[in-house]
Amino acid sequence: MDWQPDEQGLQQVLQLLKDSQSPNTATQRVVQDKLKQLNQFPDFNNYLIFVLTRLKSEDEPTRSLSGLILKNNVKAHYQSFPQPVAEFIKQECLNNIGDASSLIRATIGILITTIASKGELQMWPELLPQLCNLLNSEDYNTCEGAFGALQKICEDSSELLDSDALNRPLNVMIPKFLQFFKHCSPKIRSHAIACVNQFIMDRAQALMENIDTFIEHLFALAVDEDPEVRKNVCRALVMLLEVRIDRLIPHMHSIIQYMLQRTQDSDENVALEACEFWLTLAEQPICKEVLTSHLVQLIPILVNGMKYSEIDIILLKGDVEEDEAIPDSEQDIKPRFHKSRTVTLQHEEERPQDPDDTEDEDDDDTLSDWNLRKCSAAALDVLANVFREELLPHLLPLLKELLFHPEWVIKESGILVLGAIAEGCMQGMVPYLPELIPHLIQCLSDKKALVRSIACWTLSRYAHWVVSQPPDMYLKPLMTELLKRILDSNKRVQEAACSAFATLEEEACTELVPYLSFILDTLVFAFGKYQHKNLLILYDAIGTLADSVGHHLNQPEYIQKLMPPLIQKWNELKDEDKDLFPLLECLSSVATALQSGFLPYCEPVYQRCVTLVQKTLAQAMMYNQHPEQYEAPDKDFMIVALDLLSGLAEGLGCHVEQLVARSNIMTLLFQCMQDTMPEVRQSSFALLGDLTKACFVHVKPCIAEFMPILGTNLNPEFISVCNNATWAIGEICMQMGAEMQPYVQMVLNNLVEIINRPNTPKTLLENTAITIGRLGFVCPQEVAPMLQQFIRPWCTSLRNIRDNEEKDSAFRGICVMIGVNPGGVVQDFIFFCDAVASWVSPKDDLRDMFYKILHGFKDQVGEENWQQFSEQFPPLLKDRLAAFYGV
Repeated sequence: MDWQPDEQGLQQVLQLLKDSQSPNTATQRVVQDKLKQLNQFPDFNNYLIFVLTRLKSEDEPTRSLSGLILKNNVKAHYQSFPQPVAEFIKQECLNNIGDASSLIRATIGILITTIASKGELQMWPELLPQLCNLLNSEDYNTCEGAFGALQKICEDSSELLDSDALNRPLNVMIPKFLQFFKHCSPKIRSHAIACVNQFIMDRAQALMENIDTFIEHLFALAVDEDPEVRKNVCRALVMLLEVRIDRLIPHMHSIIQYMLQRTQDSDENVALEACEFWLTLAEQPICKEVLTSHLVQLIPILVNGMKYSEIDIILLKGDVEEDEAIPDSEQDIKPRFHKSRTVTLQHEEERPQDPDDTEDEDDDDTLSDWNLRKCSAAALDVLANVFREELLPHLLPLLKELLFHPEWVIKESGILVLGAIAEGCMQGMVPYLPELIPHLIQCLSDKKALVRSIACWTLSRYAHWVVSQPPDMYLKPLMTELLKRILDSNKRVQEAACSAFATLEEEACTELVPYLSFILDTLVFAFGKYQHKNLLILYDAIGTLADSVGHHLNQPEYIQKLMPPLIQKWNELKDEDKDLFPLLECLSSVATALQSGFLPYCEPVYQRCVTLVQKTLAQAMMYNQHPEQYEAPDKDFMIVALDLLSGLAEGLGCHVEQLVARSNIMTLLFQCMQDTMPEVRQSSFALLGDLTKACFVHVKPCIAEFMPILGTNLNPEFISVCNNATWAIGEICMQMGAEMQPYVQMVLNNLVEIINRPNTPKTLLENTAITIGRLGFVCPQEVAPMLQQFIRPWCTSLRNIRDNEEKDSAFRGICVMIGVNPGGVVQDFIFFCDAVASWVSPKDDLRDMFYKILHGFKDQVGEENWQQFSEQFPPLLKDRLAAFYGV
């Protein structure tokens, strides 16, 4: 006999479901408590499934809600459901998947896939065969419901379905799905494609065996009248382009023609899926070959897609020009992630920042959802990087028309186009920039806020060129106008201007020094004007300014302008306020730039950082002991505080000594260095290195405890942790001198292993080489015997580093070690010669060390052998060694 509900119990459950649809928070709380109570009864879940599947007299939202509560219960504790309850639920789902209501069918589908993904696909062997069987039903609802459930299972369990665990059900399922591509109902056709699409990216074997049938069927559906079907067809082709381009190449011409049409589809979702095709194609080696002849059609389509749609403008409040007085709603503020400190060395060819770090495309924050405008702009950007100048003949005629168009929406899209191609087409654009940049600077004062904000972004994309010209030509007018925009009455413009100004600061660096007073007046004025969200971006602009002009900021008049508002914010914020992150980052840059100028402000800042670290550690300890009573702390507070302490130690140097003396920072550091979270350890080792340089007297007593921890963290699995630990060891060597001897064995083998590992990132290799050199400088007897094991990668990793203190001490170490173990360098002597030649101006005594080693080697092998040996040198190396060292 089937399970039957008790009438009174049923009424109770129904009342609960009604209450839970109430907007009142007090009612909601009562509902939550009641749910907790009812979950104590094992057959409560039977009531929930009963309401969902049998109680047709109830309204659909209530029935669906009953199913969703059941789904949450399954998610939370399906393992503890009694066997009869689990069986009843499974049977009810399969019996009612063809419910007359599409909402109920969808809810049952969600419930089925949730049970399946609780490890139950193995335990429910009849599920897939039954669902596949139901696809043959004459009844539309049954077929659609079963397909809906199958689509969800394919989404949630695609890997399991393609494994031996279930003895490869896809061998039956994929051919079955393909039959339904020709079904008369668009909803069913759409389900069928969506199911197969789940298996493209993982190259499921059953699909690969049917790949040609799949592609034929897709082509047959190319002009389907249903937008959902067209969308799934486009999605399939985009994925196939990534994983099975070989099967598409024979048809590439017609696929491109098709995608050109679909990118202009009247349904924006279809157009967006199709537009992804160009992004994916740009990453394929064959892009240029297959797309060149189509650019003439494609470029206008992409440019056209870059206009704001009417709905965008409504959502962006494009007609609201002044909103600076309206406070931000909290959910508009995206969480910020703090990037922990990584210690790096200066290179010969200083590259501007890594393009991966920059936020590219235009930010329409409130529309942070991907849309056709963003996708078109991104596609144009990547294609500009593939085709470079070849894109311009197709673009320039369009651009002329757009940039000077009377309608603001069209003009705005032209400015976005100009920004999107900046990276790829820079060379080809240079001749036009003297005319375009002044026009863009004029657009900064357009009457439409959305035009002003996009002009900020596009100008920032050309900042590199602006800075390369005489400052009075473009830099000065651009800076003057951008600073006005920072004080715009529209929040979106303020934000765009602040971000653009930060980019300009990075490019211009010390070129900004003459204008510092004017810049600071603007940024400080913005402090009083900005709402919450833009304040966070303002901190970034100030921090970047400090990084860019460095010690030039250390002037009494500048400090007087800048510090009071920063300290006022600092005092307003509570210790648990996340706004401290950007403010601490900003202060860290300011402290490093001001150096001794920061002294009057350092004490309260230092104390608070120590408190933040201490509070976080204490909270973490309580959480670890009683996880059920306490919340886990947000360790970002501690990381940012450690990084600001590093900034203080770096900026104040020996002046930080008294602050350290009066605090327990070394004890806290000992704990942080052993934290489970890699970012905490990373920042701890950076601080340890900075304190070692600034006030070693306080570090030295802890060395015996710290060194084993540093040794264990020389693990390249965590690149940044390993990098900072390596750097800190090198700084400790320089302070310890010969007293480093007892600790050499704790670290040396790991360092040598890291420098010989393939694919080790450059920064880590450089820091490892410096530290090995420094270790050898202070303890040559211990390190020199291993010379042969590291000399070659050591030389190659340091040849591109600028002359500096770190390079100097490391090379002295190598020279001392060669003195102890000359045999260790013989086989790789050419690499040593090359590394020596990378010095531009070594100090005299270091030059003498090089001279002695080179001549010693030459005398040892004799003139004739030296001649033969030096024949292998590249001409440049030969000339340099002859000129500098006479060999």
